[in-house]
Amino acid sequence: MKYIIYARKSTESEERQVLSIESQISELREFAAKEKLEIVASLCEAQTAKEPGRMKFAEMLSFLESGKADGILSWNPDRLARNSIDGGQIIYLLDTGKIKDLKFPTHWFENTPQGKFMLNIAFGQSKYYVDNLSENIKRGHRAKLRKGIWPSFAPLGYVNNHKTRDVDIDLEKAPLVRKGFELYSTGKYTLKQIAKIWKNLGLRSYKGNVLAVSCVQRILKSTFYYGIFEFKGETYQGSHEPLISKKLFDICQEVMKDRGHIMTRKAENYFPFRGLLTCGECKCAITAETQKGHNYYRCTKKREMCSQKYVREELLTEQIKSFLQKVSLPSQDMEKILRELDKDEQKAREGSKVFVENLKSELAEVETKLDKLLSAYLDEVITSEEYAAQKQKTLDHRVELKEKIYEIENKDVSWLEPARAWVKSLNQADKLLSSGDKSEMTTFLKQIGSNHILIDKSFSFSPKKPFQKLAERRLCRREATSANLHFPNWRRG
Repeated sequence: MKYIIYARKSTESEERQVLSIESQISELREFAAKEKLEIVASLCEAQTAKEPGRMKFAEMLSFLESGKADGILSWNPDRLARNSIDGGQIIYLLDTGKIKDLKFPTHWFENTPQGKFMLNIAFGQSKYYVDNLSENIKRGHRAKLRKGIWPSFAPLGYVNNHKTRDVDIDLEKAPLVRKGFELYSTGKYTLKQIAKIWKNLGLRSYKGNVLAVSCVQRILKSTFYYGIFEFKGETYQGSHEPLISKKLFDICQEVMKDRGHIMTRKAENYFPFRGLLTCGECKCAITAETQKGHNYYRCTKKREMCSQKYVREELLTEQIKSFLQKVSLPSQDMEKILRELDKDEQKAREGSKVFVENLKSELAEVETKLDKLLSAYLDEVITSEEYAAQKQKTLDHRVELKEKIYEIENKDVSWLEPARAWVKSLNQADKLLSSGDKSEMTTFLKQIGSNHILIDKSFSFSPKKPFQKLAERRLCRREATSANLHFPNWRRG
């Protein structure tokens, strides 16, 4: 009789297999030589037999049905089938005579009613093994989920800790992932550019592949990185250390929603102030063009006739720099102010205890709400969809409260952070004056105000209150200084 060798393992991972395909093939060829069996083909595959649909297994059955082979040589019955359909096919082909014999080095078989009965028991044991294994895995997953442990392979930026069964931060890749979130939150980068930055930084998948744009988007949309994850349709509070804050995550989602597809212009057609200005007369957009080596800005005049004329980019730049001068702060002065704010922080910490206690009280109420929500779901008062939606909102609220408590107790009080950010933005204005980066000037002006207008070749806009007050005070000071230079007791600043 002619035999087909069939070897199989459940996964491509070598360390998770007791006997590799190569070992099975060598053992089976030795057995065939010892038993003087004629081998007409060898088929190997690395795929689980828990479910039907194996390609090589189907190819083997077609060989047998066409009469090109008479029997199968395999290491054990569980290599052939671990599900009722594949096992039933083998038994049926034995009944119809398409398969005349089965040979196993570790298992006895004869093509008799008793032999087929024992084979059926072996297939049943194989199915029982995978079913029982599946239940044990599910039970393990449930135990992990109750503790907030991610039950699967760790996302990029984390590693699985096989001792604690939890996930830890990957010290090498986590800073690169965090940098990707921070860069994308600025709104200046597309997903494709983030993918290129990660490629240049050397960030790769666990298989060593360069991250595709779709993979970058999936990472930037994953709630796992701020401490919450979803598993099989339900949301859980993770026990792992968050890589980013929820605030940064939310900013990234807004950027992805509004500015995820930024069209990059060619360098020769790039005008730094286009898209910033509107006409003060007819409210149309301001466009730009190049004439004789200079950039000119003008009204598009799409709505009605407009009397506004061209403005050269150099004149517009000088006007913008004039405003930046009013709100600029040198680095040396910035450092002095930040040191004073640090002193204020120490004083403010003592007065923040009451606020922290209130937040902790609110956090306890959220925990109670989660317990009540679970009870309502278990008592079938609400549906699983309502439970999942409410749980997601409540967990997000819990994360926000914990972040607020952490910021106040360990970093800063809420009112100091905007002050620091404002002082640093004043220093940014000073740096823009030095660098002359017009593109960054446009971004800065958008951040600190709105309603940017060009009328009668003059630029104006509505700064946010702190910037407006500072600009007005410095303007008044400059005028007063020029008018009262003879006063010997005039105080600088």
